[in-house]
Amino acid sequence: MKVPFTLGEVGHFGLAVRDPKKSAKWFERALGLRREFEFENGVAVGNDYVTIALFKGKPSPETIDHMSFHLPDLKTLEKALGHLKKIGVDIEDPGHEIGPEAPGSKNMGLWFHDPDGYRWELSVQGGK
Repeated sequence: MKVPFTLGEVGHFGLAVRDPKKSAKWFERALGLRREFEFENGVAVGNDYVTIALFKGKPSPETIDHMSFHLPDLKTLEKALGHLKKIGVDIEDPGHEIGPEAPGSKNMGLWFHDPDGYRWELSVQGGK
C-alpha cells in the first residue's frame, strides 16, 4: 500500500525514568544534549535532530532493544568512546567496544546503557 506521506526527522520520543532531572543531567553530560524545557513530571533534552522527553515513571528498558544515533566517521566514534569511558558510562563489550552492527555489516557501532538501563548505540554508516 502506498502511504501518502514520508516521515521526517524524529520529533521526540518519551522514556519513563526514575528521576527526570538526574537523567537529564546524564544525557547532557554523556551525549551533549541540552535541556529544552520542563513539563509536569518531566524534562525534555535534545539537540537539532531529536528531543527525548524524560518523564517520571517506572523505567522499562526491555520495551526498546536500543536507539541508535549516527556519527559522521570512525574517528568521531572513537572520540565518543573515549568520552563515555572517561565519564564512567556502562559500555558493552569491554575491550572490543567498537564493532560491526551485525555479522557482515559495514556499519560500525558501540553500545552502552544509561542509568535507567536503556540501551543506546552510536554508529557510523558504512564504517567510514
